[in-house]
Amino acid sequence: MRIKELDITMYNKLIFEISKPGRKGYTLPENDLPAKHVEDLLPEKYLRQSPPQLPEVSENEVMRHYINISTKNHHIDKGFYPLGSCTMKYNPKVNEVTAAMPGFRNTHPRTPEEYSQGALELMYELAGLLTEIAGLESTSLQPAAGAQGELTGLLMIRAYHDKQGKPRKKIIVPDSSHGTNPATVTIAGYQSVNVKSNENGTVDLNDLAKVIDEDVAGLMLTNPNTLGIFEDQITKIQQMMHDAGALMYMDGANLNALLGIVRPGEMGIDCVHFNLHKTFSTPHGGGGPGSGPVAVSKRLEPFLPKPRVVKENGRYRFNYDYPDSIGKVHSFFGNFGMLVRAYTYIRMHGPEELRAISENAIINANYLLSKLRDHFELPFDSPVMHEFVLSASRQKAMGARAMDIAKRLLDYGFHAPTIYFPLIVREALMIEPTETETKETLDAFAEALIKINEEIKTNKEIVLDSPHSTPVKRLDDAKAAKEIDVCYKE
Repeated sequence: MRIKELDITMYNKLIFEISKPGRKGYTLPENDLPAKHVEDLLPEKYLRQSPPQLPEVSENEVMRHYINISTKNHHIDKGFYPLGSCTMKYNPKVNEVTAAMPGFRNTHPRTPEEYSQGALELMYELAGLLTEIAGLESTSLQPAAGAQGELTGLLMIRAYHDKQGKPRKKIIVPDSSHGTNPATVTIAGYQSVNVKSNENGTVDLNDLAKVIDEDVAGLMLTNPNTLGIFEDQITKIQQMMHDAGALMYMDGANLNALLGIVRPGEMGIDCVHFNLHKTFSTPHGGGGPGSGPVAVSKRLEPFLPKPRVVKENGRYRFNYDYPDSIGKVHSFFGNFGMLVRAYTYIRMHGPEELRAISENAIINANYLLSKLRDHFELPFDSPVMHEFVLSASRQKAMGARAMDIAKRLLDYGFHAPTIYFPLIVREALMIEPTETETKETLDAFAEALIKINEEIKTNKEIVLDSPHSTPVKRLDDAKAAKEIDVCYKE
C-alpha cells in the first residue's frame, strides 16, 4: 500500500510510532493494514541513513540561550509598547493557564462533536458575549486576523447587495484609515473611494456627500479613528449611507476605547470586526496567531460564514444549514487558542470592568498627551480617546525626523510608537499607552521624549546616530530594504 493511500488517522499513528526513540521496524497491526514495516511504506529518500546530528547541551545552557534571546527582543513583559492603533496591552497569564488546560490544548479540529462539547460551548458563549458587546445580531469567530475579518465583512456586504439584485462597485474609505482598509476593498473586488478629513480630524460630511452614489456599497470607518478622535457625526454619517442603500462597516481596531461606553450597533454599524489580540489581550507575538471575529446586524446575519455553533437540547453542534452564507473563510474554526484566551479575559472582567478598561485607557492617553503637547506639534487639537497623534515637524525643521526620535527612544528602554501613520499627518508619532500602564511608566516615557527633544536642540548627533545601546545599531534602511539578509550569523 502506497503512503498516499493511507488515511490521515493511520498516517498520524505511523509518524508517532516511527518517531519513538530507538524504534525501528515497527509493524502496523493487521486489522489496520497488511503487516509491513514503516520503512517499506515511506519512500527511500525520506529515510535517514545516519543518526541526526543533535547538539549535546545541558538544561541550564538551553535556558540561558532562550533568556538571552528574550532580553534582546522587546516585548510587553519587558517594557512599555506604545504602538498607536495596536493596543499592546499586557497579556494576563491567567489567559495562558486557561488555554493550556488539557481539554482545550489537546483537542483536534477533527474530534467528533460529542467529545468537543466544552470547546463548542466556549465558542457559543464567546460569540454571544461579542455580539452583546457590539450591540448587534450575531457573530462569527472564524476569521483568523483583523484583515481577514475586514474581508469577511465586505464579502457579506457584497452578498447582501447581490441578494437584493442590486450589485454595487464602490467602498468609501476615509483618508485617515488603516492601510488594510483600501487593500481589503481591492481584494474584495471593489473600487476604493477616498473621503477627506476636516479640520477637526473627522470625516468631512460635505466631501462624503459628494462621493455617495448608487454604486457605493458601504463605508469602512474606524471609530475612534486613527487620530484617536471620536467621529461625533457618526449618526449623520450612517444616516447618509443608509439613505443611499449602502451599509456601514466599522474597523474594530480601536474598540478598546468603547467597551461598555457605546456599542457599534447603537451607532448604526452593520458589521464590525474585533481584534482579539488588541482589545481582549490575546498575544500579538511574532505576527500571530491573531483572531478577527465579525459581528453583524440583522440584515447581514444570513450571510455569516458557516458553520456556526448552535445549541439544541442542551448540546452543542456545528450547523451548516445557511443557504445564503458566504461559506468558510478559514480552515476549521479559526485560531481556537486565541478564543479561549479572549473568553477568559472577558469573563474575568465582566461588564463593569470592561468599561473601566476603556475609561482607564482614555485617561492614560489624555494624561500622556497633556505632558507632551507643549513639546511636539498637535496637528488636530480635538479631544482624544485612547490614543493620540503628534507631529515631529518642529523637530524635522531642526534636522531630526520622527524616525530618529523613534530610534533614540530605544536607548531609553522604550519601544517606539507608530510613526509616519496616519498618512495625513507629516512626521507622525502615533501613541497608545493602553490601560495597563502605570502613571510612573507614562511619566518616564514622557520624560524620555522631552529629553530627546532637548538633545535635538543641543546635541543632535547623538539622536541622528542612535540607537547606541541595542545589539544592532542604526541600519541603512534603504539598503536593508533592497538587500534583505535573514540568515543568522554568529
